[in-house]
Amino acid sequence: MAKKSDLDFTAVNDPHASREAEKYGKPIPSRELILQLIEEAGRPLRRKQIAKAFGLEDEESLEALRRRLRAMERDGQLLFNRNQCYCLINSQDLLAGRVIGHPDGFGFVKPDDGSDDLFLLPRQMRGLMHNDRVVVSIDGIDRRGRREATVVEVLERNTQRVVGRFYREKGVAFVVPDNNRIAHDILIPQDQAGGAKNGQIVVAQIIEQPTQRNQPIGRIIELLGEHMAPGMEIEVAIRSYELPHQWPEEVLQEIESFQEQVPEAAKQNRKDLRSLPLVTIDGEDARDFDDAVYCQKTSKGWKLLVAIADVSHYVLPDKPLDREAHNRATSVYFPSQVIPMLPEILSNGLCSLNPEVDRLCMVCELYINHDGKPFRSRFFEGVMRSHARLTYTEVAKMLLDGNKKLQKKYARLLPHLQELHALYKVMHEARERRGAMDFDSQETRIMFGEQRKIEQIVPVVRNDAHRLIEEFMIAANSAAAHFLKRRKIPTLLRVHEGPSKEKILDLRTFLGELGLQLGGGATPEPHDYMQLVKSVTGRPDSQLIQTVLLRSLSQAVYSPEKKGHFGLALDAYAHFTSPIRRYPDLLVHRAIRHCLRGKPVESFIYSDSDMVLLGEHCSANERRADEATRDVVTWLKCEYMQDKIGEEFSGVISSVTSFGLFVNLSDIFVEGLVHISTLGEDFFHFDPVSHQLNGERTGIRYRLGDTVQVTVAGVNLDEKKIDFALLQKRPGKRRSRKRRR
Repeated sequence: MAKKSDLDFTAVNDPHASREAEKYGKPIPSRELILQLIEEAGRPLRRKQIAKAFGLEDEESLEALRRRLRAMERDGQLLFNRNQCYCLINSQDLLAGRVIGHPDGFGFVKPDDGSDDLFLLPRQMRGLMHNDRVVVSIDGIDRRGRREATVVEVLERNTQRVVGRFYREKGVAFVVPDNNRIAHDILIPQDQAGGAKNGQIVVAQIIEQPTQRNQPIGRIIELLGEHMAPGMEIEVAIRSYELPHQWPEEVLQEIESFQEQVPEAAKQNRKDLRSLPLVTIDGEDARDFDDAVYCQKTSKGWKLLVAIADVSHYVLPDKPLDREAHNRATSVYFPSQVIPMLPEILSNGLCSLNPEVDRLCMVCELYINHDGKPFRSRFFEGVMRSHARLTYTEVAKMLLDGNKKLQKKYARLLPHLQELHALYKVMHEARERRGAMDFDSQETRIMFGEQRKIEQIVPVVRNDAHRLIEEFMIAANSAAAHFLKRRKIPTLLRVHEGPSKEKILDLRTFLGELGLQLGGGATPEPHDYMQLVKSVTGRPDSQLIQTVLLRSLSQAVYSPEKKGHFGLALDAYAHFTSPIRRYPDLLVHRAIRHCLRGKPVESFIYSDSDMVLLGEHCSANERRADEATRDVVTWLKCEYMQDKIGEEFSGVISSVTSFGLFVNLSDIFVEGLVHISTLGEDFFHFDPVSHQLNGERTGIRYRLGDTVQVTVAGVNLDEKKIDFALLQKRPGKRRSRKRRR
């Protein structure tokens, strides 16, 4: 065998050979082995050198290698330099990442390695658009302490279409993007306007990406209509965020073979649960039912069954349906409308655990002791029949209010529901002892009238039925993570890391000014957070403190890294319970089925590196769905406030920034900005640690959580902004300078 330094890898065993063999008829070296080759070579390599090292000679293998290297380049694993060689990005002191645009023209790069964002000056952003993938070099630190970057290479252009308002001024046609992270106007040649009229909402295809010297150029490919048309806000969001919303022809062809009922052959070799009174408990407007629950008392506590729709039986890897589910990664929930991850025949039909019909399921069986702690669990494939479709409201009325009419209607199920409630109470106590976080947050629901106009915005009241299902889903998700962890199979976990050292330092400074202390030293645990929350209950600033505590936490993501879930105080957590609407859950189901059927881990179709990429993709699409939904809700609320200009409202300061105060109106749950320029004749200093603006001359202090009176000063639908003006000018005095020192 030749030495590896001689670039002869032909006799090296690829540790992922079995995985590659399952994926390809003629396997090629795995990504891991290619990275190892370049790292051990210690220098950039040409494609021909890589092919020779692996003994690849025929055209089919060479083409497969070319595609793999391009994919690795696109994913930021390799850089194709000007000498036509492939090199490892980190070996060149370079970073790959995603561009995040800012309305003011500058931007940031979010590195793939999870390190802090890098700052891009406006001149760097001239040739980029929001969401592009780039390789950058780090130039240094600017005067504000931010790492500055210079773009080395654009890996991927991710803005191909832009939705916005069409304008024609002095013979020049252009589109102003609806997405304010895209700072470029899109120039439209005269012969590419597609009949668009001034002020209309349009979709522009980018035909020339921006450069350092030129603006992007596009052509109109779709006329959406007038911007105030009913439902236009969703059409805009779908196109602004490029949400897949139409089923490809190949998907429609694949689902033609599905029937309304589960085939008898599919029910074979499964545990029959049809006689067990499993029930679904969801909201009144739910249409797809992922989960059903049942429990019974045992001598040691309870046996809990959490049955989840077996989506993985129907959605097979790398089929058109799977590719589209991966592309979407999640269902997107707009007010009164859903863009599902799976076609309706599955999401509302075959996979949905509808009442009184046979359904395939993946079951988590948990044994829980009298202290509310699971002590044994197992998974199996089953066939079930939901005995009732219940709502949270109905269950709460039966269990908490003693509603006789409902209790009589569901008399056969009532003892089982009461047992579920008894189990929930001991599990909830165990959760509190564990120290899992349980912050009070206010969710709202938009109620529509005619032509999709908002009639009112109402708070969503959570009851024990909501919490009951939430507790059981957390238990099943945790059990799934531990099941897969024991078997050491590649999987996607839901990871929630603890707060960073910087966030903890800022939090302690803020709490110290209030005479409060967070336990746990440099690494506080969830129970330290919750002890503090309990200690401030009843204080007038308790909501402020809770808000700051929440903002100190990081965002949960999907990743194969075993870092646990800080917020739930669990060392391992996965998403298992919603495969109809989340792709990570489907991946977890596939891993569990692989283990249940006794297949070796090495033959699993996904590797750890696959899971890294899948985690990044699913996390990004989750954020995209959240942002699209938030945009729609913001637009609807702006429309709702248009006829309320000049009216007075009471509100709470929900955020403090260097440019003003965001105020959330208490009764109608709408947020707007009080700009710093309207706060009076004073110079205000922004204190990000204490979350307040302090008047230099007057000593007036505006702090997160303060109650204020405002009037609605203006509404801008195009920019989705609501402006407020303060009526109450003195919410609080700043502490004296002497004490602050």
